[in-house]
Amino acid sequence: MSELVLVRHGRTEANARGLLLGRRDVPLDATGEAQARAVAAAALTAAEASGRRIAAVVSSPLRRARQTAAAFGLPVEVDDRFVELDYGELDGVAVADVPASTWAAWRRDPHFAPPGGETLASVAARVAAACEDWAERAAGASVVVVTHVSPLKAAVAWALGVDEGSSWRTRLDPGSISRVVVGPGGPVLGSFNETGHLVGVGG
Repeated sequence: MSELVLVRHGRTEANARGLLLGRRDVPLDATGEAQARAVAAAALTAAEASGRRIAAVVSSPLRRARQTAAAFGLPVEVDDRFVELDYGELDGVAVADVPASTWAAWRRDPHFAPPGGETLASVAARVAAACEDWAERAAGASVVVVTHVSPLKAAVAWALGVDEGSSWRTRLDPGSISRVVVGPGGPVLGSFNETGHLVGVGG
């Protein structure tokens, strides 16, 4: 069986301020850097304890994900399919300032896109294809995937075999770990939003 170790990047200033953060290429803040070190240490320790080899560390192309991936101290492969949802004109807007009618449309229709942005259906399709590819390449080992909240929720939906609407009912914290085991019967969600390694780190 192969394992996908799904990591949300560490915190950024925009995350701390409650802003929607899509394709804007911002770095981790100091807390995010500490979270990156903590999540890497936790994942590497778990891999050693289980005897499961880490075959690859894969990252979104955005800086905050690549910084988090670099903390693993292993070669990093970039896969553009794990890039964050494009929020279009809403990128950088405070979550609290998005009109209620926009949230309602978004929740109702997976093919809704903010002006200049991307649909959840599009994210789901590209992430499912990427997860299938990397699970196959893992060949019984683990692949660490460092990405963002929307692709992570899409990966969880893929593992559970549910639609994009599930993303509105899940929470994934910066620096968290979720695990998907892929065997002959398909993907199975092994854990979700592990954050114990972040105790004392902040965020």
